[in-house]
Amino acid sequence: MSTTLQKDYKERIVPALEKEFNYSTIMQVPRLEKIVINQGIGAATQDKKLIDTAIAELTAITGQKAVATLSKKDISNFKLRKKMPVGVRVTLRRDKMYEFLERLIRVALPRIRDFKGIEGKLDGRGNYTLGITEQIIFPEINIDNINKLMGMNITFVTSAPTDEEGYALLKAFGLPFKNAKN
Repeated sequence: MSTTLQKDYKERIVPALEKEFNYSTIMQVPRLEKIVINQGIGAATQDKKLIDTAIAELTAITGQKAVATLSKKDISNFKLRKKMPVGVRVTLRRDKMYEFLERLIRVALPRIRDFKGIEGKLDGRGNYTLGITEQIIFPEINIDNINKLMGMNITFVTSAPTDEEGYALLKAFGLPFKNAKN
C-alpha cells in the first residue's frame, strides 16, 4: 500500500532533484529516512497521568505506539530522579511516515491560526525540526478531552548531505516554507 506522497516521490521528486543537483545515479537523490516526533513533558515529575495522556495522544496522531523517554540523571532542583519518565516519542518509517507527512501537510498545518509558513532553517546535515506549540491542530485529538495543551518537535531525517539538498527535498514534498531560502 503506497501513499500518494510515496508515488509522488518516485515519479516527480526523484527526477526533479536528479536534474537540479546533477546526480549521476538515482541512489544519490536524497530521501526521507524517518520522522521522529518528540514531546518533552517537564510537569510529568509532579503529575504521572500526563505521560499516559501524552502517549495516548501521540499514538492517536501517528497511528503507532509512542514510548516514554526517561531521564538520564538525578537533578534535585527539578525534583527529578534517574529513569523517571519526562517525555514521549515515536519514530515513523516507510508507509506510516508518508501517511503522517501527508496528514501534517494537508490537514494539520493549515489548521494553525494565522499560519504563514514554517521557518526554512535546517540543522547543517540536511535534517529539519519543526516545533508545534499545540497538539490540537491534529484532527485525531478531541478538543473536549484535552486537559493540558502540549507542544511537540517533529524532526524530518533525510539522507541529504547538505542543507540545500534537504531543503529542496522537503519543499518538493510540499512543506510550506516561508518565502525563499535566505
